[in-house]
Amino acid sequence: MKPIYGGQAVVEGVMFAGRKHSVTAIRRKDKSIEYFHLPRKAHPTLTVLKKIPFIRGIVAILEASANGAKHFQFASDRYELDPKETAQIAEKKESSKLSLVVSVAVVGILSFLFGKFLFTMIPAFLANFTKPIFPSKMAQIFVEGAFKLLLLLLYIYSISLTPLVKRVFQYHGAEHKVINAFENGLPLTVENVQRQSRLHYRCGSSFILFTVIVSVFVYMFVPVDPLWVRIVNRLALIPVVLGISFEVLQLTNQLRDVPVLRWLGYPGLWLQLLTTKEPTDDQVEVAIASFEQLLQLEEQETTAIR
Repeated sequence: MKPIYGGQAVVEGVMFAGRKHSVTAIRRKDKSIEYFHLPRKAHPTLTVLKKIPFIRGIVAILEASANGAKHFQFASDRYELDPKETAQIAEKKESSKLSLVVSVAVVGILSFLFGKFLFTMIPAFLANFTKPIFPSKMAQIFVEGAFKLLLLLLYIYSISLTPLVKRVFQYHGAEHKVINAFENGLPLTVENVQRQSRLHYRCGSSFILFTVIVSVFVYMFVPVDPLWVRIVNRLALIPVVLGISFEVLQLTNQLRDVPVLRWLGYPGLWLQLLTTKEPTDDQVEVAIASFEQLLQLEEQETTAIR
């Protein structure tokens, strides 16, 4: 059984993560490729928590947010720099590297939580205004879910119109294509990778959509009136929704080869039509470089253990 790898698109590049390492490759202004590597240190407490169903999803999400923020920060800082300036800037930042990494990780987690807070609270307020039209509890829950989905789609579509985000979405597509090629046992050439789908069952975009769907069912067990009670229980249930959604994501990935049940993951794949774009060969080359660098580091780790 092949190991499972995850990834994330960054500014002008792609990050891939394995069991022991995470690597980002970015395309510099001079067309060269630069790498950023972070070892993944196992924390005993987190290792235990990641084995507990429904809890493991929350831990994995926060860990991915923290780790992803470091790689995104690297890509944002470096891709526009003149390569000749890199060494000088690296020397200046070396003394404060630890504090920088910690602060970026914290910002990544807080950004995720703040975004989740907004996408939870705004639909609740909007749905409450429709009570004269949809007074029943069931109607309110479905209206709230509809607002949440609409807000999500509008947000993704709006940011996809900007040139920078469009390129990030292209690298997102390149990331998926590389993973699909690897999981299908194909040599990682640009030609082979480009023939793969830009969609993948194990994508974070699918997870986001599942939080919308799962929240509709979870909210059926709590009151919607008065408004302050609705707000409190929505906030309190964020970890519950995240934990269940993660398990749903894992389940759809496990069932993706079962003919009848594979459709369970289709809603997430449909959302990826917005969050991914077809990459250029140049972008695929960067994604391949990142993944091959990760495979090399993971292999070295395995060899060292033996």
